[in-house]
Amino acid sequence: MSKLKVGVLGATGMVGQRFITILADHPWFEPVEVAASPRSAGKSYREAVEGRWSQSDVEIPANVADLTVRKVTDIDKIVENVDFVCSALDMDKEEIRNLEDAYALKETAVVSNNSAHRWTPDVPMIIPEINPDHADIIPAQRRRLGTSRGFVSVKPNCSIQPYVPAFQALWDFGPTRASVCTYQALSGAGKTPETYPEMADNVIPFIGGEEEKSMDEPLKIWGRIENGAIVKADTPEISAQCVRVPVTDGHLAATSVSFEKKPPRDEVIARWNSFQWSKKAEGLPSSPTPFVVYREEDDRPQTRLDRDFGNGMGVTIGRLRDDNVFDYKFIALSHNTVRGAAGGAILMAELLKAQGYLDS
Repeated sequence: MSKLKVGVLGATGMVGQRFITILADHPWFEPVEVAASPRSAGKSYREAVEGRWSQSDVEIPANVADLTVRKVTDIDKIVENVDFVCSALDMDKEEIRNLEDAYALKETAVVSNNSAHRWTPDVPMIIPEINPDHADIIPAQRRRLGTSRGFVSVKPNCSIQPYVPAFQALWDFGPTRASVCTYQALSGAGKTPETYPEMADNVIPFIGGEEEKSMDEPLKIWGRIENGAIVKADTPEISAQCVRVPVTDGHLAATSVSFEKKPPRDEVIARWNSFQWSKKAEGLPSSPTPFVVYREEDDRPQTRLDRDFGNGMGVTIGRLRDDNVFDYKFIALSHNTVRGAAGGAILMAELLKAQGYLDS
């Protein structure tokens, strides 16, 4: 099978770098174009990331290191060489929307990590194991854009990745309301300990826009398609607080939840350990098996020990207890730049390819 050719927009940033490392040896996709800001344009990728390569566990892939970085606005040149683009743009949201639309209008699919299009009614926001059918909105989006191949798809925010799968496994018990506090890594801000010195010996109890995303985006994922738009679900009602903590990678969520019908504790754990995801997500190269695991130890999950579960694509849950206000409380963890960012977007691209929305 010949690989689809991919361009990475925002390739020099932290999430863009993660896209590059995952795509470098991907069985279905091949990175052939890298694009960034004008200050990086014209340099080799190796030169453009010199001194700021943040993927400490891996070197710059050889098949990307010598690619010449283009400006992200060099749309005509980039789309000539690619089958689709992955977007890790870090710009003003309106600029990102306009730029992603411009690629789509050039008949190039956009698989985005950015939040700019997450609330566009006909743009699917997909966790492949949970709502792959939202890809069915793409024909409506193409009609709006007037395209035959081009469209925009997005992955949801990194902060919701630990607890949305936990709720999904228990969906038939009717989760009604939840309280979530996420403890989010430095890399979620595109930073490292060296570039975020104010985080040393510190916790910052504010991350702009994260609480709104954490409360609202799950409702779009659990929503339904009506009249060419995705209509968000009414429940569960979610209250969220988001805190930045001094760890490199991994978002941990302290979660409490109530149900229409409270399930037995043993049943909750069994559901998590045997998570039944959509058949459409089975067999994709980046799908973790298992997707969710429950740890019985009192002190797990731990960010440093458990964030790489499933090559960073899995979710680890622990500390399930009765709650005196809600039905249950528990801790959930996922890797924010793998499952929560580039890896989740690439998994979505695999799903879209399997469904026939991405082709050569």
